Amino acid sequence: MRRVATVIRLRPEKEEEYRALHAEVWPDVLAALHRAHISNYSIFLRDGLLFGYYEYGGDDLAADLARLAEDEVTRRWWQLTDPCQQPVASATEGEWWAPMEEVFHHDGPGRHGSAG
Repeated sequence: MRRVATVIRLRPEKEEEYRALHAEVWPDVLAALHRAHISNYSIFLRDGLLFGYYEYGGDDLAADLARLAEDEVTRRWWQLTDPCQQPVASATEGEWWAPMEEVFHHDGPGRHGSAG
């Protein structure tokens, strides 16, 4: 299982609309994510930043993401969500949700407390 994290800015005037869209995500969008081997997908919001996290269980993430981008329902969904977002300043040319580097991960039993 590969963990993937990404970040993008939420336009402040679009927060209510973005929250409403994600309160009722279309079932066909969720099915497309499943076909792309994406699970445990979460989006978090803080101070105007959207942090996306998902787990990828396939063999070729780039190919699965390309197929997802070709899915008609997903493309219609993005027509609604994309205007709510803007790339972070460090995003490269053409990059929308910018990838994040994993600097720590703990998976399993251990002592309780801070991992700082």
